[in-house]
Amino acid sequence: MTTIRQIAQQMTTFGKGILAADESIGTMSSRLKNAGVEPTALSRRDYRELLATAPDLAYGVSGIIFCDETLNQTFADGTPFPDACRARGILPGIKVDTGAKPCPGLPGETVTEGLDGLAERLAEYAKTGAAFAKWRAVFTITDNTPSRGSIVTNANALARYAAACQEAGLVPIVEPEVLMAGAHGIGRCTEVTAAVHQSVREQLALLNVDLAGIVLKPNMVTEGDDHPHPATPDEVAAATVDVLRSWPGDLAGVAFLSGGQPPQRATANLAAMQSYDTPWPLTFSFGRALVSPALAAWRGDEERIGDGQAALSAHVAANAAAVRMRGELQSV
Repeated sequence: MTTIRQIAQQMTTFGKGILAADESIGTMSSRLKNAGVEPTALSRRDYRELLATAPDLAYGVSGIIFCDETLNQTFADGTPFPDACRARGILPGIKVDTGAKPCPGLPGETVTEGLDGLAERLAEYAKTGAAFAKWRAVFTITDNTPSRGSIVTNANALARYAAACQEAGLVPIVEPEVLMAGAHGIGRCTEVTAAVHQSVREQLALLNVDLAGIVLKPNMVTEGDDHPHPATPDEVAAATVDVLRSWPGDLAGVAFLSGGQPPQRATANLAAMQSYDTPWPLTFSFGRALVSPALAAWRGDEERIGDGQAALSAHVAANAAAVRMRGELQSV
């Protein structure tokens, strides 16, 4: 029987990343509408099928994260999404949180919900064929936030989710995201990201979560969107890896989110990190940086499916190449 450690190793296979195609129905419908596509269950299915069937996708992608709707849909030929992905050498995953909601007692801050009934849902997802799950906690940087209460509350929810996943035989992707919104510098992001990671590690330890059976999905350490001086890839890499040094060596791997960065910048930052010697792989789990170009090229036109897939493949290949630089750089 495949263990969660073995699945986590598959998810962080050298040279491969994880594709995030788990937008909620509302978010995906809005993006389809903006691209001129009627937002229906069928069009959402067609778009996700376009992504999953891109030629040679498994060369650069180890797994795809879906939302509940997609995981329970079938390809046009009637094959369930989980089965179709596995047949292509790609592990299917599922987003299980229900979103960030206002946190009682902490005005202006949020806590990610979805713990109620989670064990039962995870058991059903495992039967459906999911190999892993994902839960996202978000933190906004201002002069006064994130507060200690927000950090600990969200870290505890992440840990409870991770422990439940491992009990269900699913690998948890643990995603603490410090948002890029704001005018803060890279130093402030470093400080906040380090504090968030420390709390997440503490909560995971309290619930006996096996770090060799999780994949960490953090933000890269960057300046805020409104900061006047963008950090260079080398500066982002140095700050990010410095924060990650506090994670134990038995962590299965790190798969960065793109966080709204332009695709080229996210790839350049990822490439710059590969020169650092770390005990765990540094790969990608991008959403918008991979799927948005595909949507823009496809636009709901059946005759442009190949264009959408080519756009996805090009960006996947660029990030896979960035990750594979690690072996080249460390062999010099």
